[in-house]
Formats: sequence, structure tokens, C-alpha cells
Amino acid sequence: MNDFRPVLRFVAMSDVHVKPEKDCPELERLDKAMKYAYAYADSQPYDRLDAVYIVGDFANAGQIAEMENFKEVLYKNLRVCTQAVPSVASHEFRVGEQQAKQQLRDLFGVEPEDHRVINGFHFISVSSTNGCNFEEPQLSFARKALAEAAADDPRRPIFFFQHPHISDTVYGSINWGDDALYPVLMNYPQVIDFSGHSHAPVNDPRSVHQRYFTSHGCGSLSYFELDEFDKYYGTVPPDCDACAQFLIVEADEAGRVRILPFDVLTGQFFPCEREIEAPWEPERFIYTDRRALDAPKPYFPADARVTALRGENGLTVTFTQAKEDRDGVDYYIVRLRDERGVIVRQMSLWSGYYLFTAPETLKLEIPDLPAGRYDGAVTPVGFWDNAGEPLRFTVE
Repeated sequence: MNDFRPVLRFVAMSDVHVKPEKDCPELERLDKAMKYAYAYADSQPYDRLDAVYIVGDFANAGQIAEMENFKEVLYKNLRVCTQAVPSVASHEFRVGEQQAKQQLRDLFGVEPEDHRVINGFHFISVSSTNGCNFEEPQLSFARKALAEAAADDPRRPIFFFQHPHISDTVYGSINWGDDALYPVLMNYPQVIDFSGHSHAPVNDPRSVHQRYFTSHGCGSLSYFELDEFDKYYGTVPPDCDACAQFLIVEADEAGRVRILPFDVLTGQFFPCEREIEAPWEPERFIYTDRRALDAPKPYFPADARVTALRGENGLTVTFTQAKEDRDGVDYYIVRLRDERGVIVRQMSLWSGYYLFTAPETLKLEIPDLPAGRYDGAVTPVGFWDNAGEPLRFTVE
């Protein structure tokens, strides 16, 4: 989209998890995120930031002090030209759902369900209920708002916002999604849906998904959690706190959309810009599950190395990261076989792809390994179960 000229720009973020303390790191990250967003806008021919959408869990426990802290930092940065639209969900509801929704009205002047038009584009935001679910009246509100937006112009993107992912769409949506809005949204392929809840990384290629409509995860400004349960340290990686990500979204007069994932900790855009040429036409969608069909396999470079050192408590395996020429490496499987060729240990760990710069080498601790000789293999796996050739080693 070389001739792309924005007429609209907004920020989409989620899961800020502001605490009552004014020195919590999330407030600093929010402050930086807003400054970076405006700095980017100021550097562009179209120099406005038209809106900021925060799709829930901006307050860690729904306390009024947390919401006030969030508002103070947000509004300190907010310019007159920018509309701010937060919604509430499970973490805000820890003080009670009705109280959280009233605090949203009182502090931000925003209804839990909101429909507005910005620069000719429809924006629809829906707060959840009963934790992270959608029932009535949210479903009726969404149906009515979507019908009005589509009647205005069926070939123009509709931006839709809610806290939990739509089930079976983006990465994180299986365990952190809700399916009640699916039959409502799928009648409108022009919908571009933004969600959070999972804390899944925005630079994961699966964080954008297209089937009946377009979905995109918004990441977190607090900590990472990943949606797989086979890793030896669980779903939360040890470097989970190195997390501050959000999206800058732009649209042009033709209705084309560009989504720019941003890393606050480094102040840089991730090199994975997403372009949607015709949001209203599913036959032109490119971020579909079909990406798995032609995904290249990861590979270890010629100079890759692996070492296996015994210690008092087991084995430490250290290895060079593999490469993958399109999307990157998701994780590794490490297997040990005894002299019979039988697998005695099988462990998995992430590549650290969620960081702006992943580490060059990774280390895995294998505890309680009996004495003996073992043949080991480190297998790199991409985001589409596209496994490469293993890097082999021997344990004496």
C-alpha cells in the first residue's frame, strides 16, 4: 500500500493493570505509550491521533484509586483532538460489576456500551458482563450498532472493541475467549475486532486472524502470558514482566487499514506491519489459517551450537537460536533418548519471540537425570506446527 494516506489514526491497547500505587511500572509504560503514539503522529503528514481505545482491565482490581491513577496519566497526555474510550471487564469487576460501570461513567464520561463515528468511521465498544461474557443487553446493542454502521457504508471498516477475544480467532482465544459475539460479528466481514484478556504478544503472527471478519489482539502493558500448557515453566515465561505492547491503527479514505504493533520498552515498531486492503471482502483476506500451509520450516544456521553440561541437580542444555524466514520460531522441543532409543525426557520452551529482541541462545534445565549415556535433539517449531530439523547432541 505505497499510496496509503491515513485520514484516521487511533491507539488500541488492553490489560494495563494499573495498581493503586502511583509508582507502579504500568503507569510509566502507559505514559511512554501515549508519548510514543503522539510522537509518531507528529512525524506524519496526517499528524493527528484521533482516538485511544482501552479494551478492559486497565485497572488491576477495579479500585477507584487505580482508575484515577490511570485517568491522571492518560489525560495528562491526551490532546483535545483525541477521544478516549475505555471499557471495563473482569478485573474492574472485582469491586462489583455495577460499581465498576458507574465508575467508568463518572470518571470518563463513557457508557459501558459505546457507538460513535470518528472521521466517518464507526467505532463500537462493548463491556463484558459476569466476568468476561456477553449476554443481553450487550448482544442487542451490538446487533443494532453494527446494522447502523453497515447501512452507512457497507464497504468501509467497522472498528469493534471488547475485552475477551472472540473464541477461535487470534492466539489466546481458546482459553481467553468468549463465543457469544461470534454469530453477531460474522455477518459483517468489514468488522475489525480488537480484544485483549490473554496478554498474548502483538508480534505473534497469530495475533491477527481473518475468517469471517478480522480480529487482532491488543497485547498488554503489564506482563505476558501465552496460551500453551506444555512449557516446562507453565504459561507465564520467566521474563514475563518485560512486556509493554500496543497497536497504532490507521485507515485511509478508501477504507484500507494498516495495523502497526509497537513495543514501548524499546520505543520501536515491531517489523510485522499488517495491511488489510479490503476489510469487507473475505475472499481477499490473507491472515487466515491457510498461512500454515506454506509456512517455511525453521532451521539452525551452520554455526549453531548446543552444549549439555551435567551438574549436581541434572543437565543444563544451552543452544543457539534457530531461524525462520517468514514468521520466526515459536518454541523448541528438547528430547533425550537412552541407549535403547527410548525417550526418557521431553520438554518444551519458548524462543522468547515475544521480546523485541529475542536472546541469541536459550538454556533449559533438565532435573533429576540418572547417570548414563543419552542422545539428545533440539527441534525448532514455528507458529504453525512447522517443525525443522533438530540440532543433535550426546550426553555421556
